[in-house]
Amino acid sequence: MHHPTWQHRHLAHVPSFRDNPIVFVTTSMHQRKRLLANTQCHEILRAIWEKSMKVDGWCVGHYILMPDHVHLFARPAIDARPMADWIKMWKSISSRKIAAVLATSPPIWQADYFDRYLRSSENYSQKWHYVEQNAVRAGLVIRKTGLIVGSFTI
Repeated sequence: MHHPTWQHRHLAHVPSFRDNPIVFVTTSMHQRKRLLANTQCHEILRAIWEKSMKVDGWCVGHYILMPDHVHLFARPAIDARPMADWIKMWKSISSRKIAAVLATSPPIWQADYFDRYLRSSENYSQKWHYVEQNAVRAGLVIRKTGLIVGSFTI
């Protein structure tokens, strides 16, 4: 249905269908800058995500850093802060740290992100396979070894 007075400015984020679903998130670097292909950025993000469960109620599971974007799987605790607030928080902290380490200036991340709630373990497996193959399709690796990948237990 078309509403002429309504303007779509950001991606629509679907409300959760259960209290603590696994969410597949993709977010990109500002202007698709290729800033993430280094261990320093990986260490910055991993350190933030390791603290997320205790601080924000969000547990990051599998993730892959591509040079210009991140794919991750996360699950909120029942009392977690809203996903949009959590993503904004870790992007803000990582932006300051990445800018300092790489001697660049913000913005580091695009403001928005893509999210998809996963409904089954099969859906998780399909998404993870897509994420792994993303690097192969991009010509970054011949096979999945050599990617900056990580995992926490969800």
